[in-house]
Amino acid sequence: MIDPHETVVFHWLAAGDAGDLDLFDKLLHSNVIVHAPGGLSTNSVEDEKAVWAQAIAAMPDLRHEVQEVVVDGNVEMARVVVTGTLMQSFAGVNASGRSFEIDQAVITHLRDGKIAEAWEIADIAALQTQVAPI
Repeated sequence: MIDPHETVVFHWLAAGDAGDLDLFDKLLHSNVIVHAPGGLSTNSVEDEKAVWAQAIAAMPDLRHEVQEVVVDGNVEMARVVVTGTLMQSFAGVNASGRSFEIDQAVITHLRDGKIAEAWEIADIAALQTQVAPI
């Protein structure tokens, strides 16, 4: 079984959570394509950095806890639990100051040891329900 800490997908999510967006240059191809829900898809490392900067501003305690990683050749797939507190509106979800915990799946295709393309599948309905004003 692979140690998740040895995968590029783990380091990408950890760098994003830590706000170390400059590390993305070492982990993502410059023309990386990220397919993400909520209108957050990107097609360059600079666009991906901008989305993460917005996410961190909206959810300063954002964390991606990698539960499991499966590696098959140049594909890394991670099962993730995402937590945070929505302090500012983000991706069409209104800020409420409420915390959330959702499931996410991340599938990445690597080229030359960097992420070339990624798909993020997240339980946005659960997020909206959890952060909805009371």
